[in-house]
Amino acid sequence: MEHKVFVVEDDESIRGLYEIAFQDKFNCTSFECAEDMFKVLEKELCDIIILDLMLPGMDGLEALAKLKQNSHTREIPVIIASAKGDESIKVRGLDAGADDYLAKPFGMLELIARVKANLRKKSNKSTDDVIECGDVRINNAEHTVYVKGEPVTLTLKEYNLLLLLVKKADCVVKRETILSDVWDYEFVGETRTLDMHIKSLRSKLAEHSDKQYISTIRGVGYRFLSK
Repeated sequence: MEHKVFVVEDDESIRGLYEIAFQDKFNCTSFECAEDMFKVLEKELCDIIILDLMLPGMDGLEALAKLKQNSHTREIPVIIASAKGDESIKVRGLDAGADDYLAKPFGMLELIARVKANLRKKSNKSTDDVIECGDVRINNAEHTVYVKGEPVTLTLKEYNLLLLLVKKADCVVKRETILSDVWDYEFVGETRTLDMHIKSLRSKLAEHSDKQYISTIRGVGYRFLSK
């Protein structure tokens, strides 16, 4: 079954590039503004959304927040593709619920790889309904996370990242393993995607506890600390 991709990009020439890149790979529908996309989403859903930040009318972050607040659209993976490449903008996008971030200019082959990775089904989901590790409690059946009894709102990627680290608590999980298990793609070259998700995840956990749950093992990966 052909996957349906919605692209929101106000630059006509860039919309054309998306359509060419996705030709024969995905069913791509492009929109000049977020408002037009939401009109279509009322009638039909898509499998993934590529969202620019600088848009006329409703900007990308506003559109992202609206997508994640709606029970019908919150599980749709969203890749932000924007010329705003500084770290603070990336963090804001991840905090708002983005599943991935590409800073323009980027290669179309990388874009296609990211789209495929975000679309791919996870084959190694945990069968445990509830996993507890120190102050952190993950309810897999309800897809919820609690820290010291307080609910923590995570994106799908952040949830899967935390689940992987908690299941391997106190062990170092290599970057390559995380990218393979959570993003479903091989580690090729240098990518900030994982680092930005770790930073966002740490920030959300820190809202409910002073403890540093995730430690960085430089050049290797990350470790979740149970104590």
